[in-house]
Amino acid sequence: MENIAFIGLGNMGGPMAVNLLNKGFKVSAFDLSADALARVAAAGGRAASSAADAAEGASVVISMLPAGKHVAGLYQSDDGLFAKLPKGALVIDCSTIDAGTARKVAEEAAARGLSMLDAPVSGGTAGAAAGTLTFIVGGAADDLERARPMLEAMGKNIFHAGGPGAGQTAKICNNMLLGILMAGTAEALALGVKNGLDPKVLSEIISKSSGRNWATELYNPWPGVMENAPASRNYTGGFMSELMLKDLGLAEETALQSHSANPLGALARNLYEEHVHLGNGKLDFSSIVKHFHRLDG
Repeated sequence: MENIAFIGLGNMGGPMAVNLLNKGFKVSAFDLSADALARVAAAGGRAASSAADAAEGASVVISMLPAGKHVAGLYQSDDGLFAKLPKGALVIDCSTIDAGTARKVAEEAAARGLSMLDAPVSGGTAGAAAGTLTFIVGGAADDLERARPMLEAMGKNIFHAGGPGAGQTAKICNNMLLGILMAGTAEALALGVKNGLDPKVLSEIISKSSGRNWATELYNPWPGVMENAPASRNYTGGFMSELMLKDLGLAEETALQSHSANPLGALARNLYEEHVHLGNGKLDFSSIVKHFHRLDG
């Protein structure tokens, strides 16, 4: 069984590393947060003192980081992991970053005799904890087959989108649509509530009608409608609004580079930019409902 170094133990990475441990994989982990490291150590992982320490003796590195600059820094800097990993090692980056950076990092990995997959995930923090994530993978098919046992320990669905960077492109398209759907759902619920409807009843109606979508059925943005949704715990512990803003920005950049139209994606980005500017960046992205309705009165 592969020895795994796991770098980045946030709301998504931490539960993913724990699921690997629960499936019998040996995991050495690193994060800047001592609390995050302690949670993985409590599950049986080794708390490393640095990313290089975590990668010592590893045949596989999995990373879950905030942005492309962090991924490039981890692997490509002068003291990055590419200079330390043995030939034949497999790198799986589960971060959501721009496809251009993913391709450049993969090219350098190949030049050093390493294999690399971009494998961003969908499914949120609940999916990370339950081990039911969807992995959207870019890279060589043979490398995906090597990675499959590890991905299956953390997720339920695995898609091969294409070559290097394809996983990131597919994820960006998905998250652009997710941002649009969440903003639309929040707007519709706010309209109903302002006109006397019960948000729980309206959500049930929508979920059984033509407006049904993931937000109304599994991640409702209105407090109290769905017990396990971030909205019912003050929008904590989910997918932060500032990260949704980042992903919508990536979609807009991709559209500009490919001369593609994205008017709805751009509108969603503007809504989230204002939302984050007003101090909601650390709240779950479903808190966009605050843009349409004051929840405190």
